[in-house]
Amino acid sequence: MREILIRNATIVAMDAAHGATPFTGDILIGDGLIKAIGTGLAATPDAQVIDGHGKLVMPGLVNAHTHSSETFLRGRYECMPLEIWLLYAYPLLMNDPIGERLLYLRSLLLAMESLRNGVTTLCDDFFDPPRHDLDRLAAVFRAYDDAGIRANVSSAVMNVHTLDALPFAREVMPEDLQALLDFGPPMTAQAYIDYCRSAFDHLHGTSGRVNFMLAPSAPQRCTPDLMAACMDLAVEKQVPFHTHVLETKTQGVTGPALYGKSLIAYLHDLGLLKRNTTIAHSVWVSDEDIRLMGEAGVSVAHNAISNLKLGAGIAPVRRLLDAGVTIGLGTDGVSSNDTGRIFDVMRVAGLVHSAAGPEYKAWLSANDVLAMATIGGARTAMLEHLTGSLEPGKAADLLVLGLNNYSFMPLNDVVRHLVYSENGSSIEMVMVAGRIVMQDRRLTSVDEQAIFDEIAALVPAYLAEHAELERRNAVFEPVMAEIHRRATRMNIGLNRYQGDAA
Repeated sequence: MREILIRNATIVAMDAAHGATPFTGDILIGDGLIKAIGTGLAATPDAQVIDGHGKLVMPGLVNAHTHSSETFLRGRYECMPLEIWLLYAYPLLMNDPIGERLLYLRSLLLAMESLRNGVTTLCDDFFDPPRHDLDRLAAVFRAYDDAGIRANVSSAVMNVHTLDALPFAREVMPEDLQALLDFGPPMTAQAYIDYCRSAFDHLHGTSGRVNFMLAPSAPQRCTPDLMAACMDLAVEKQVPFHTHVLETKTQGVTGPALYGKSLIAYLHDLGLLKRNTTIAHSVWVSDEDIRLMGEAGVSVAHNAISNLKLGAGIAPVRRLLDAGVTIGLGTDGVSSNDTGRIFDVMRVAGLVHSAAGPEYKAWLSANDVLAMATIGGARTAMLEHLTGSLEPGKAADLLVLGLNNYSFMPLNDVVRHLVYSENGSSIEMVMVAGRIVMQDRRLTSVDEQAIFDEIAALVPAYLAEHAELERRNAVFEPVMAEIHRRATRMNIGLNRYQGDAA
């Protein structure tokens, strides 16, 4: 792979020396790494030289939390809280698993959309019931490898019955409906860890870019021994323990109802708040929860758009940051967001927290948000040594944006333009590990049109099957609606809703 020299560009490095402050310079890339950043850099005679005049070079974006299992459900649902939406996006009554080719295509489609819109790293907690299968996991790894993206991947695990992970569920659900939910014996901790060790042995580190992580779904959905085993392995392998905590008020009620304490306090008492812990959402956390999280050095994947679409509320991000919690930005799945674009999440995150109160000096700045989308996201993925900032020795995961367009015209503050004006349309080039994977709005790693054509041919039949699944699971909607109603009307001592909620 010959060297690449980007000359005389505006650079936003997001490193310790510069932060988000732009400067003009050159970037020399070789062997997949950033070899040097400076001025007047020299390259080998056969190097590819890119004129950076009028261009902005920045780190690739990190999608700190997503679910590729939702990729084919884009644009399908609205006006549903999480507890009802889950019935349709992740049905209780299931069909056979999606076919392996469609499993590959839905992962590839997410990777393609991500790369075109500047996401060079994603953390995919995909759902693949009813069992964990190494060959099917390999199909997801292969999709990300083929696309050329960097990824942390895991198939989410849970081994607590759905009705025992929700407050009021056994009380509210009629016995005849409960009888439909016989899932068979739950997965044991040992069986899941055996599967994970096989994943580490055979898939982890594919092409130096695609890694396995541990993803116990949520503390109320997993037994303590399973979570402890996952944490032990995560620490051993130096990968994230990636889980969902306190996304909704219903989950805020769940901890006290099941354990007599918040879900964060429950994790703390189990010894599961560590540097490896990455928490998706963290909306309904209390001040005491935040203190425990900050002291433990955990990370949070903040899903600003998904939290709004599912009516979860607004996370206390400023308080989390002030406590020392690392924050990254996630899209969540494209069924609860409807895009894989982190630029969209940046804009919403930069705006929505101003609705949290009048203390305007505590609102998130564009610099805060860009840090979350880059180096903060890399830290949540435990990849900050490789990506998230432009520094010599790190992987050449970067974006080149043109500044001669509407998003930057006229140019005032580069970072504010990126957060509030840009939507990904200015990206001219995307590089992952020194390989150009998108140039001139065209992916170089896959044939986009061929993939679109295959999806158009195969997915309608899958969606027809899914529609039948939705009809079967609609019988549970009144139950989930009642659980949501009861939980949201309880006083738990904090509020994360804004606006005209009664």
